[in-house]
Amino acid sequence: MAKQASGWTGEERRVLDRLRSPEAVQSFLDDVPYNDEITCRSPRRVLRDRKAHCMEGALLAAAAFAHHGRRPALVDLRAAKGKDDDHVIVVFQEAGFWGAVAKSNFSGLRYRSAVYRSLRELAVSYFEDYFNLQAERTLRSYSRPLVLSDRVFPGWRTAEHDLDAIGEHLDGLVHTPLVTPARARRLPKVDKRRFEAGLLGSNPDGLFKG
Repeated sequence: MAKQASGWTGEERRVLDRLRSPEAVQSFLDDVPYNDEITCRSPRRVLRDRKAHCMEGALLAAAAFAHHGRRPALVDLRAAKGKDDDHVIVVFQEAGFWGAVAKSNFSGLRYRSAVYRSLRELAVSYFEDYFNLQAERTLRSYSRPLVLSDRVFPGWRTAEHDLDAIGEHLDGLVHTPLVTPARARRLPKVDKRRFEAGLLGSNPDGLFKG
């Protein structure tokens, strides 16, 4: 697959050159500290500042995918309104199966191997690990993929300004429900072991407080 050159510096390109696979991208994201600021850094700024929250990590992953000829496709996982933050993943396909990489403050909301037969199956795989500090399961729906392009978002890889417009566009896409409101009201809370495992290594300042 052909690599894309999009205004990267030599140093930036050397980092991206190493991120050849989804697994390498995930390893890089796992090593970057979780950003608790209200920002939307471009991939260039993430590479420079070495911190990212889920949206910023998704943008960096998308840039790495594009650099190696993969489709830079973001999917929004929407939480119950007022109960939790949304989560953004970057999806990929191998042999027709879906997988994902992601930056998260929760240990269970990151990488998914390409074993899911549909985007819905992939989204559902995040359900049990998607909870808030009240141990409530909060995932409700998922968007169709947003493929980033320079035509729609010029300079998104190397911008010095915040990329809030991408998040707004993603939020405005049609989302497919995963549970009905009636079923959501009957969901049990997450057990103590899953709750503690999910918060392992988290940045407390970056958690949704309500």
